[in-house]
Amino acid sequence: MTRMVTSLSALILSIVLLVSGNAFLMTLLGIRLSIESVSPDIIGWVLVCYSIGFVLGTLYVHKVIGRVGHIRAFAVFAAIAAVTSLLYPMAISMVFWAVLRVLSGFSIAGVLVVIESWFSSRATNSNRGALFAVYQIVFYLSAAGGQLIVNVGDPANFMPFSLAAILLALALVPLSLTRMDAPVIEQVQRISVFTLSRESFTGVFGALICGVMIGGFYALGPVYATLVGLDVAKTSTFMASAIVAAMILAWPLGRLCDRFDRRRVMFWVAIMAAASAGTVGVLGTQNLWVLTLLVGLFTGLSATIYPIAVAITNDRMESSRIVAASATLLLSYGIGSVIGPVVMAKLIALLGPKGLFLGNTGFLMLLALATSYRISHTADVAVADQEHYIPTMPETSVVLTELDPRNTEFHEHAEPGDTAGEGLRQAS
Repeated sequence: MTRMVTSLSALILSIVLLVSGNAFLMTLLGIRLSIESVSPDIIGWVLVCYSIGFVLGTLYVHKVIGRVGHIRAFAVFAAIAAVTSLLYPMAISMVFWAVLRVLSGFSIAGVLVVIESWFSSRATNSNRGALFAVYQIVFYLSAAGGQLIVNVGDPANFMPFSLAAILLALALVPLSLTRMDAPVIEQVQRISVFTLSRESFTGVFGALICGVMIGGFYALGPVYATLVGLDVAKTSTFMASAIVAAMILAWPLGRLCDRFDRRRVMFWVAIMAAASAGTVGVLGTQNLWVLTLLVGLFTGLSATIYPIAVAITNDRMESSRIVAASATLLLSYGIGSVIGPVVMAKLIALLGPKGLFLGNTGFLMLLALATSYRISHTADVAVADQEHYIPTMPETSVVLTELDPRNTEFHEHAEPGDTAGEGLRQAS
């Protein structure tokens, strides 16, 4: 394992810089918009543009990479992400910021496709499960660390935006100096959302609702914290604890998913997440520690809905269709991440800060009802026939799906003369 991580140190360092810089910027923008006294309605529309750009990026960045190559494409996307960060404080215009968010989402999708393609190309049949886990742990910890950087500097001036740009630009350095050969990105076949819904409605709907929850919270969580009177330091801790909770809860819930019917696990996860969100909506900020605990429980449980949805879908798929189904689930999640910030922003405008969590409660109860209906009207997959549960993140591209150990169609990409690949094979 140590040799494997060492051989991928350039990739891992680029991921840390990229993800922490992007997470930092997302929280910074929510705080800055609140400082500017922008209406929650408008904030929702501005911040949702990132999700729109990201979804478009996952669909079209392959064409750019195919035309100019991995290194050049990575340089272009990272440069765009860094430049957009510098442009925000130059003109406080909501239309201008919305355009920048689209560009930022598109460029981040591009760099993730490049990085994840390299990760996938380093994999062998014996180590891809470990690589899959390493990537997710690095991603989660980097995102949580990025929240804590918000404490550096006053969000009302340009310095934090410059710091975000520095982190995003520095992500260029390790990967640009790598001697690893550029991998080949294969075109992924897709299944339409409607076709997949007929085969696994619970999986598709679960991915959609998870997008609503996570997209809405990441965009408007900093706005909520600002509206209820938390200072910058407490807001950063508030957001970081939510991300760490998502990582911590992924594994114990996975154990339950391997021992019980997964649709019933999803039902109870939705119920418990709804109860946590509803309690936050009612109690508000009476006690900061209780608030942080409940929000962590809500986000941690909500984040597990996506991997449960993937597991439910894969249980009903032939192995040759798993990657195509995963691409559709990512698209469903992306659609939800566009819906979430807009709807939650409207609820905050109507109900005040508690609207964020009361709205989440409603969506989660809708998922619980839909799941209960499907349980009562369709046959279960026997627990003995279920695929092994693998924690997965939605904030990735479909390229990473190849590392999923459930994908039996995996093909090793490392060339025989590739020393980095050989090091991985020896390490495993």
